[in-house]
Amino acid sequence: MLLSPFEWMIAKRYMLPGRGEAFIALVAGISLVAVMLGVAALVIVMSVMNGFRAELFDKIVGLNGHAIVQAYGGRLDNWQDVLEDVRQTPGVTRASPLIEQPLLATFNGRVEAILVRGNTQEDIARIKSKVTAGSLTPLRPGGDMVAIGSRLAQNLGAQVGDTITVINPQGRSTPFGTVPRQIGYQVAAIIEIGVYDYDQAFVVMPIADAQTLLLTGDTIGMIEVTTTDPDNVETILAPLEEKLAGQAIVTSWKTINASLFEALAVERVAMFVVLSIIVLVAVFNILSSLIMLVRAKTRDIAILRTMGATRRSLMKVFVTAGFLIGALGTGAGVLLGFVFLFFRQPIVRGVELMTGQNLWDPSIRFLTELPSRTDPVEVAVICVLALVLSFLATLYPASRAASTDPVQVLRYE
Repeated sequence: MLLSPFEWMIAKRYMLPGRGEAFIALVAGISLVAVMLGVAALVIVMSVMNGFRAELFDKIVGLNGHAIVQAYGGRLDNWQDVLEDVRQTPGVTRASPLIEQPLLATFNGRVEAILVRGNTQEDIARIKSKVTAGSLTPLRPGGDMVAIGSRLAQNLGAQVGDTITVINPQGRSTPFGTVPRQIGYQVAAIIEIGVYDYDQAFVVMPIADAQTLLLTGDTIGMIEVTTTDPDNVETILAPLEEKLAGQAIVTSWKTINASLFEALAVERVAMFVVLSIIVLVAVFNILSSLIMLVRAKTRDIAILRTMGATRRSLMKVFVTAGFLIGALGTGAGVLLGFVFLFFRQPIVRGVELMTGQNLWDPSIRFLTELPSRTDPVEVAVICVLALVLSFLATLYPASRAASTDPVQVLRYE
């Protein structure tokens, strides 16, 4: 809808009302700010929700793989053969033996529930980037060295070089009952995965040491699997699941974390709908400001009609005036949203300092920092939504202006 020079001149004049129309200008300015805040809120919330899901997915799946092959009863005896079958399955990129067992750890009188994780040397090397203190190099079979989560280290008061005691209730039998097995392990490294539940419980050791601690012999608990496409992991592993029927069960990340990711998906949709209402309210402000502008300019519109201005021209003038308010608010909102996301962590810390409240508790939020991942497609959808609503809001006032009867207006002039 291109404007002629005449139409553009009138549109610019109406977008900047005179002194006697300051209230109309104020309402138009409020409309612009409202659109800006609504669009910014949508961009910020959707980016944070996307970032939360992506970060959580990367950390959980990156550590545990896309699926788990777990034996009935918790012990996989012929795991070498099963491991070979998994690795030969089309679509599988990596498969590693794994032992996970909840136990207890003590240090200086403090007791904490832990999750002992027995990994291969290759898998231990993969978490090298997560080390915050010490080194993973000493973690060798038979070395009685472990890496522990950062939160667990804080809860126990342990540091690199300290010796923690891991307690296995399934110890040796004596005439007086079962004596829990207690083995001391020196802390070689402190790791931070970024997921609170992992950082407060993980004790990583070589898989041979985990077998010795748990008295399982040459067996493992499970095999973690990584595939080419995590979204289609169930389809990729369907042949393997049929082959291992009755021997082991294949569980994908979707099943393991189903409640968490489904809750995130529902919350994401709900937040989009709720925050879209803010944009809708801002659009009604544009509608009201244009209606007031048409009422104030009724005489001017009538004069323009008598001078030869067509209904179509007047329609285009008022649609342009209202649409530009929405367009400017949308652009400013996207810019404000990106600025907020870039400085999100300092903003959160600043609000925490001012209010004295912990806004991002890792024990509740799972992640240690506020994440963000902007989806260009979603930003485009938000912009289109705001612009379409702004355009629709201009149609009624513009049609009223275009239908002005100059005879009725100027009869008594």
